[in-house]
Amino acid sequence: MSQQKFKKNPSRETCESIIQRILTAEIKERGENKHFRQAADFMTYFESLYPASESLAKQVQRAIKTLNLPKDENGYFIINKTPLQVQQDQELKRMLQKSKASSHDLSDCEAVFLETCADCTDYLMNLIADSETFKGSYVTMLKTFHGILFFTRDKAQFLKQLELLQ
Repeated sequence: MSQQKFKKNPSRETCESIIQRILTAEIKERGENKHFRQAADFMTYFESLYPASESLAKQVQRAIKTLNLPKDENGYFIINKTPLQVQQDQELKRMLQKSKASSHDLSDCEAVFLETCADCTDYLMNLIADSETFKGSYVTMLKTFHGILFFTRDKAQFLKQLELLQ
């Protein structure tokens, strides 16, 4: 009599490693995970390597639970972020949308530094921010240790406006 030798079920750690490799390959090939939402989605792969059984399914479920993978808004596993990172990203996204934030390339801007006394900097920044004269003449201003740093797209015009007031 010949006995068929079956591979025993993988350990939970082995399952975790295989699941991570599958998800990493999915992201490398497609750029995102659009196939794996739950343990059952991995079973085809595991059943190609190990005999199908309830204990194999349980082992894969345990591995998924231990990995504690976050899910995206469509319920797909995310491999490259922790649950905390996903939560932080969601809050950042919410606040960026709420604040109507937009990014601007400053590579076409030039810097202008206005040296001021430390006691006057905050008040001066408020005056400039509210000023009709300076409206649209600078992209941003930053408080520094000894004054105010401006980024402007028209440095000559900005300096001219400053000189007229000094």
